[in-house]
Amino acid sequence: MMTDKKTIAPTASDGAASPLQQMLIDYGPLVIFFTAYKLYDIYVATGVFMVAIIIGLILSKMLTGHISGMLKFTFAIVMIMGGLTLYLRDETFLKMKPTIVYGVFAAILGVAMLRGKLLLKNMLSKTLEFPIEDAVWRRITKQAVGFFTGMMAANELIWRTQSTDTWVSVKVFGFTGAFIVFTFVVIFQLMKYMPHEDQGMDDK
Repeated sequence: MMTDKKTIAPTASDGAASPLQQMLIDYGPLVIFFTAYKLYDIYVATGVFMVAIIIGLILSKMLTGHISGMLKFTFAIVMIMGGLTLYLRDETFLKMKPTIVYGVFAAILGVAMLRGKLLLKNMLSKTLEFPIEDAVWRRITKQAVGFFTGMMAANELIWRTQSTDTWVSVKVFGFTGAFIVFTFVVIFQLMKYMPHEDQGMDDK
């Protein structure tokens, strides 16, 4: 007897947020930061951003039952660099935050891969219902290291050579857009290894 496979949207009880909820957690603080910057200035926007990140952590805990290590790290860097920005009234610290975050991500993924650990595989394979060879995960990890390294370099170039207005726009829209594009590139690569329906029928 054959049963139809159903895709069930993840809920808080499943330990995962829905795609819409995850977008709210990931990108909501950026939208709030951009709005506050346009209405006031970089310092007000920094304080609002810090509060929004805290709310994001609370939402993540409520929706998923836990807070990811990546979100905790981002929160810590935002609090440190944002706090220095407000205390010293120097926006340089806030502008360096993406450089630190992207650099650490690239280093963690790269060093782990050199030590034989594929962190992206550990993070993403749980959401896939089909196996992916380590060679594929290794290739994607290298791409991720290159992507984060490029983002780190781009942030350094932009904040050091362009106005604050330009940096804010690139941070909110340019970097976010680049990350979304890279995410889809990874998804398309993984989807190539998803079994087709006719393969599933043949295996039965």
